[in-house]
Amino acid sequence: MLFKVEMTVNPPKDMSPEQFDSIKLVEKEYSEELQRQGIWCHIWRVVGQYANVSIFDVTDNSHLHEILMKLPLYPYMDVVVTPLCAHPSSIK
Repeated sequence: MLFKVEMTVNPPKDMSPEQFDSIKLVEKEYSEELQRQGIWCHIWRVVGQYANVSIFDVTDNSHLHEILMKLPLYPYMDVVVTPLCAHPSSIK
């Protein structure tokens, strides 16, 4: 199942830069592994925001929920999930 996931990060103002950098490093490693597995298919930065738009290919809703909940930055995110399906005009 394909999902578009929009993630906006809102770190606490009192979080130290060192702590935030540490969390981002763990998040990067986790996201890169999901990309290598073909689960996190695409990720794009939203210009001018600490946000991204991503495409996930997962087995079901629960699988996506589990993945998102494991993101180290998840506690500081606003997340919008949109299920996707094939478009009849797509040549793929």
